[in-house]
Amino acid sequence: MSANPQWDVSRALGVARLFHLVCGVRDACVTPFLTLYLRQLGLAAPWVGILMGTKHLIAAFWGPFCAFLAKSYQKRRVLLMGSLLGSVGASLLLVLVPPLDRDLRSGSCNASDGATPTAPPPGAALTGTFASNQPPGAPSPASKSSPGTVEASGVGKGPAGSVHEPSGHPPGHAVGSVEGARTTSLAVHPVTSGVKAPSREGAFKVGGTALPLLAGGTALGSPANWSAAEGHARALGLSSEGLRWTFFLSLGSVVFWELLTAPLEQVADDSLYEYLDCVDATDRYRSLWIWRLLGMSTGACGIAALAGRLECSLVTNGPRGVLHFYGYSLVSTLASLVSIAFPVPTCRRREPSYKTVKALSLVAGDPRLTLLALTVFLIGAATSTVQNFLFWHMKDRGSSELVMGFSVALGWLGEVAVHPFRATLLRKLTRVGTVGLGLGCLAGQLLYYAFLWNWWSVLPAQTLSAISSGALGWAVKASVEHLASPGMKRPLSAMFQGHFYGGGSSLGSFVGGFVVMSFSLAVLYQACCAGLLLWLALFLSVQRTLPQEQRINYSKLLVVEASDTSDSEQGTERDWLVKAMREEHSG
Repeated sequence: MSANPQWDVSRALGVARLFHLVCGVRDACVTPFLTLYLRQLGLAAPWVGILMGTKHLIAAFWGPFCAFLAKSYQKRRVLLMGSLLGSVGASLLLVLVPPLDRDLRSGSCNASDGATPTAPPPGAALTGTFASNQPPGAPSPASKSSPGTVEASGVGKGPAGSVHEPSGHPPGHAVGSVEGARTTSLAVHPVTSGVKAPSREGAFKVGGTALPLLAGGTALGSPANWSAAEGHARALGLSSEGLRWTFFLSLGSVVFWELLTAPLEQVADDSLYEYLDCVDATDRYRSLWIWRLLGMSTGACGIAALAGRLECSLVTNGPRGVLHFYGYSLVSTLASLVSIAFPVPTCRRREPSYKTVKALSLVAGDPRLTLLALTVFLIGAATSTVQNFLFWHMKDRGSSELVMGFSVALGWLGEVAVHPFRATLLRKLTRVGTVGLGLGCLAGQLLYYAFLWNWWSVLPAQTLSAISSGALGWAVKASVEHLASPGMKRPLSAMFQGHFYGGGSSLGSFVGGFVVMSFSLAVLYQACCAGLLLWLALFLSVQRTLPQEQRINYSKLLVVEASDTSDSEQGTERDWLVKAMREEHSG
C-alpha cells in the first residue's frame, strides 16, 4: 500500500507531525501573551474581554463553516495555504494600533536600562500631586490640586521599571477627566534610613491620561483607588477619542485575523483523518495532538526568552510585545511551506451535509449528552478567565514573560506526561468520575490563583493542568464517543470542542472583563471556583438519577447467533468473528 505514492502513510504522518509542531510554535508565539499586549496598549479589562470574547465566538462558528465549504468545493489545500499566508499580514495589523500612552513607545525600554527592583524599598511611601481639568459639576475628590500619600504595598515595578497598576485597569487608565493633559509628580520617600530612591523617580508627564491614583491615603490594591462614579463611567463610555481609536482598531484587527486563522485547525484535522481513513489507518491519528503541545511548549518559552533579550535592541518604536507578532509571522511563513506537502485526500466520499443538525438533535435528545454539553460550556467559561487575565495577575507581582511562558508550558507538558495513564485512569475512575476529578482540580486551580502571593507561586498550580485540562478532556471525549450514534463520533466531538467550549469561552470573556473592572481579579477567580464546585455537586447528583446503561456482551450474542445457524453452513463462515475476537483477546 505504501508502494503507491498516493498513499504513502509514513510520509503523510511525518509531514503531519511536522505541521502540528510548527503550528504549535506559531500559536504559542502570540496567543498566551495577546491579552498582556492589549493591556500594554492601554485597554481596560472589559474591552480586553470583549475582544477575546469576539475572537472565541468567531472561532466557534466561522471555523466549522469554512471547513464545510472547503470540503464541499475540494479547496482544502488552498484554504490551508491562504489561512497561513493571510495570517502573516493580519497579525501585524495589531502592531500598527497606537497605544493610549504615547510614552510607551520610548519609555518602556529606556527605563529598563537601570536597576529593576520588583517593588519599592520596604517602608517607602509614594506621594503624588494631581492637577486635572474637571467638567463642571463632576464629583471628585481628585479634582482639586492636593498632595496625597499612597501606601506602597500595592505597587510593583516590572522589568520595564514602570509602576504596576492593579488588575483590571490598564497603564494610563484615567480617573478624572481625560480631555486635558495632566502633570503628575512622583517621589519615593524612604522611611527607613539608608535606602536611596532611584534617580529616575522624578516628575514626568502623561499625555491625555493619568495613573490610577487618588489624592489621599488609599491603598492601591483597594477598589477605592478609582472614582467609582466618574472613572468607571468614562472607561465604559469610551469618552476619550484615543481610547475609541485604540479599541476599534484593535477589534477590527482581531476580527480580521481570526477570520483568517479560525478554519486552519479543523481543515487540517479533517483532511488528515479522511486521508488515513481511506487506507484504514485512523488508529495512528490519535497521537498527533502531542506534537502540537510540544510545539506550543517550545514556542511559548522560546519567544518569551527572545523577547526579553532582544526586544529593546530590535524594537525601539513601539510597546513591548511587538516581537511576539514578528515571530508569529515568521513561523506562519514556515508553516505555509510545510502545508504544500500536507496530506489531503483525493477520494471524495458522499456524506450527508446535515450532520451538525443531527449532532445537535442527539445532544437535545440524550440527557447525558445535554449534561455533558453544559459541563463543557462552563469549563470553557472558567478556563477563559485564566487564559485572559492570569498573566495580568503575574505581571502585577513582578513576573517576567519568560516565567509566564514557562508556566503555560508546564501545564502542556503535564498533559503529555499523564497521557500514558489515560486508559488506566478512565478504567479505575470511570468516565463520570474522571470528569468530576477534572472539575475539582480546575476549581482548586482557580481558588489558588485568587491568592497568589508572588510571581513564582503560580508554578505549583500549573501542574494540576495535567488533570484539569488533560484528563478532563479525555473523559469528555470518551463519553462523547461512547454516547454517539454510529457515524456521529467526529461531528459530535467537533461540536463539543468548537461550539460548546468556544461558546463558553466567549461568554466567560465577555462577563469576566466586567467583573474584573467592577470588583477584582481575585473575586473573579473565587466566583468561578464557587460556580464550578456547585456544578460539580449538581453534575454528580444528576448522574445518579439517570437510568443505568446496560452493557452488552457481544461474545455471548455471537455464540448464540452461531448456535442458531443451520449446520449446513461451513464452520469458517459461522464462527469466524468469534475466533477473530478470541485471537485478538489472547494477543
